[in-house]
Amino acid sequence: MTDPQIAIMMLGIFILIIFLGFPIAFTLMALGVLFGYYAYFDPRRMWRDYDRAVEAGADNAELIQTWVGGFFDNRIFDLFVNQTYSVMANEVLTAVPLFLFMGYIVERANIVDRLFSTLYVAAKRLPGAMAVAALITCALFATATGIVGAVVTLMGLLAFPAMLKARYNTGFASGVICAGGTLGILIPPSIMLIVYAAASGVSIVRLYAGALLPGFLLAGLYLLYIIGRSLLQPSVAPKPTEEETGDIPTIKLIGMVLTSFVPLAVLIMAVLGSILFGLATPTEAASAGALGGLLLAVAYRALTWQRLREAVYLTMKTTAMVCWLFVGSWTFSSVFSYLGGEHLITEFVTGLDITPLTFLILAQLIIFLLGWPLEWSEIIIIFVPIFLPLLPHFGIDPLFFGILVALNLQTSFLTPPMAMSAYYLKGIAPPHVQLVEIFRGCMPFLAMVFLSMVVLYNLPQIVFWLPEVVYGR
Repeated sequence: MTDPQIAIMMLGIFILIIFLGFPIAFTLMALGVLFGYYAYFDPRRMWRDYDRAVEAGADNAELIQTWVGGFFDNRIFDLFVNQTYSVMANEVLTAVPLFLFMGYIVERANIVDRLFSTLYVAAKRLPGAMAVAALITCALFATATGIVGAVVTLMGLLAFPAMLKARYNTGFASGVICAGGTLGILIPPSIMLIVYAAASGVSIVRLYAGALLPGFLLAGLYLLYIIGRSLLQPSVAPKPTEEETGDIPTIKLIGMVLTSFVPLAVLIMAVLGSILFGLATPTEAASAGALGGLLLAVAYRALTWQRLREAVYLTMKTTAMVCWLFVGSWTFSSVFSYLGGEHLITEFVTGLDITPLTFLILAQLIIFLLGWPLEWSEIIIIFVPIFLPLLPHFGIDPLFFGILVALNLQTSFLTPPMAMSAYYLKGIAPPHVQLVEIFRGCMPFLAMVFLSMVVLYNLPQIVFWLPEVVYGR
């Protein structure tokens, strides 16, 4: 077999192993080292010290020790160590644990409970008021955390039972929670965009600026669907009675908004604004956000030693997962490229003589299918870099491609049979709620994602306008 064929075999074995359920990060590292040992094997280097030891008359113990040392004298181990150091020294990735810590502190400070209650009362005259409040709360919380599972689980415990109690259609309520919980993947400050920036070399500040309007577009389509369906089909979202909402004085309502909605919104906008307008680097802004999250928790008298420990533990656990994925992915991709696999794929795709639109559809279809068995982190770190070298050939801006990928990854959490948002919600939903009902409720929101992708392709200035205004071309 030629080296490029071995590289393709390496990729095939990896896909097979992850479908069998093995840990992805360690699978990447193991395959990278295993195939890398073959790729970088140099007999002269391996036996050099052993031959010298024989010539020097070394005894058997010294010869065995020298042989073992020669066995490990392969450049793949140098590459692995260097890749590990590069990940740990990557300044872009430094922002990840800080943003995660901000989100986990906000989650454990019961801020979301206050926020949902306030938004529901403020929006009570709108059709589908509770669903509108749940979606906006999901969007804000998802933006603060960037962790889909945390948002869907918490809002599933908080807002989902309230909607069922208010006689909302089960599928409709499920779709609101599942779709709203995924918005943090797209809307800045998104952890996913930080990871994409590290993998692609695109400026994170331009990515944040480019993702802002598409994020609002998708959230706006969700809201239009919720309000529109509530108007056309009132049975899915019955209007609350006066006894359920109460007659809250305007002054009291303003006070509730000021104490629950405004602090979190200001924290998020301050973090995002400082990044977009160059007042702080992403890492500096994330540090301020983490401090702001702590201060909010203190202000709400919700910061306990136990909650702080949990937030720190979850932050370290998720950060370690992302970093080891990067180590494994970069080792794997370096060996894959060295063997000629990347060049073989590039030659194959460019030889198909397809249009940029066809390439985009093909790439997004592959990412859509990969979203069934894989998390967004694995797709961004492992598979998106395979497409990146092809973008110049088709004249596609990596910034635009990244935003399309971020939109596409919303679908990975909403599409059966592996819709993780649905499984998160099912795990904490009442027993009578069927998984098929949750899947059915996600379908209209899935259609909104596809519609937003079509709009984005036909109006790419939605992505480029803000980065060009703020940073120039």
